[in-house]
Amino acid sequence: MQWEQLSFLNPDFPSQSQPFDPRFNFKSDPFPEHVDSALPINCIQPIIKVQQPCARQQVLDRILETISQHDLPDTQYVGHYMRHKYRRNCKANTLRLAATSLIQFLSFFRTSGKKQLEKMSREDLEAFVEDMQDRGLKPETVRTRLCAVYAFMHYMIEHKVLSYELLEHKIRLKLPDRLPRAMDPQDVTLLLSVIDTTRDHTLILLLLRTGMRIGELLDCKVDDVDVKQQKIFIYQSDKTSVGRVVYYSDDAQQALLAWLRLRDPLKELLFYGQGRQSLCYEAARAMFNKYLQKAGLEYRGYTLHCLRHTFATELLNARMPLECLRVLLGHTNLEVTRRYARLTDRTREHEYFNAMERILKGELDADDQCDC
Repeated sequence: MQWEQLSFLNPDFPSQSQPFDPRFNFKSDPFPEHVDSALPINCIQPIIKVQQPCARQQVLDRILETISQHDLPDTQYVGHYMRHKYRRNCKANTLRLAATSLIQFLSFFRTSGKKQLEKMSREDLEAFVEDMQDRGLKPETVRTRLCAVYAFMHYMIEHKVLSYELLEHKIRLKLPDRLPRAMDPQDVTLLLSVIDTTRDHTLILLLLRTGMRIGELLDCKVDDVDVKQQKIFIYQSDKTSVGRVVYYSDDAQQALLAWLRLRDPLKELLFYGQGRQSLCYEAARAMFNKYLQKAGLEYRGYTLHCLRHTFATELLNARMPLECLRVLLGHTNLEVTRRYARLTDRTREHEYFNAMERILKGELDADDQCDC
């Protein structure tokens, strides 16, 4: 969205910036010639901004400091590996995940009495997986930790520290293949009816109509919205680093225009918290849970991500092709999108009820009855 569009939506938005003139706020005798030079006012001297390190560098510094505080075996290898991932331009969350997994594994490895990584064996990996399972971690979490350890082992093998035999017969976990959880249409209507603020109604409706991830919407800027063509530009997804364009419906357009008339035009992000420049995920989740409780849906197990599943399910019910839906959702693999087809397969549903109707009416022929 261009800033000129905001002046149309919000009459309080300044159409043009006033020239910088320190005399503007003085009515009489501004800046006389005999002003004391000792005054701490110097409008001519430029302000030098100190360049702050980027978020990735800050995360890396904290990780290296944390690693140095732990009594881990061969700490220098872990530090070299984290710098290697930083040079590969890995995201801050990827660095945190790798560091957390390695600290947990090396702490467990130290308890076994080994102090050198060269003595690592497959039995150590198996014991680490069993320990995580005994602690009640979910299979997805165990797999994520194990993949991070294997990535570290690849790095160590390339630097001739570990033997390649450790990668033979990798440990593979069987993960559950759950159905995506979509909201019931009646529950969606009930949820939208209890939202009493314009900002919250717009945020939830955009999630429901665009299929955006909550992190993508919270990072969305006003400039990323094209009101005339009803679309939002995601220049780089925080999860996949792939950009895409999403579209929203007419009801979301009305809610968005209402929010743009009320929001602070000086804020850069589309959604922000009270007294803040942004809205964090914890605040958005608390807001969503509040409305679930208000609607009496707190025991249904719905989350903010269920709005994304609901969006995909409704479009498939409307016969949208899977490939088109994959692009809208930002999936890099069509098989991930294909999971939603299991919720919307009308063919099996019709075949089941047609067959059951024949069974209840006793219309089965002798040839149709199978021998038991």
